[in-house]
Amino acid sequence: MEVILLEDVKSLGKKGDLVKVSEGYARNLLLKKNLGVEATAKNKNDLKLQKQHEEKLAKERLDEAKAFAEEMKEKSITVSIKTGSGGRSFGSVSTKELAKAAKEQLGYDLDKKKMVLPEPIKSPGIFQLPVKLHPQVTGEIKVIVKEA
Repeated sequence: MEVILLEDVKSLGKKGDLVKVSEGYARNLLLKKNLGVEATAKNKNDLKLQKQHEEKLAKERLDEAKAFAEEMKEKSITVSIKTGSGGRSFGSVSTKELAKAAKEQLGYDLDKKKMVLPEPIKSPGIFQLPVKLHPQVTGEIKVIVKEA
């Protein structure tokens, strides 16, 4: 019997997969627990349409991420760091502070976990901060660090 999975099933397949299983397994487990539906012509067509819709949405998200990355290239955020005598800093600038500054100064809602700091920012200057916007798109924003 062919079944279209509605959820991920361990050792069988992922959501949306078309799998062949025994009738008993399908009736007693997959259909009973709403883990899958019988693969009729209508259900196969619905699955095809759903996959097309998901692909279209994924392409739109990718295009939005690319456009946002281009927009971010031209922008910069300014943060300050506390320094003592001789220009030595106390601590470093965290991604949390950078995300807060981006929200306040530019209105961008950037996730601090998506920001990639190759090394901690411990001195004043200008830095390029990579931000993962999409699995395939990484944008950059200029960070200006000033002494406080």
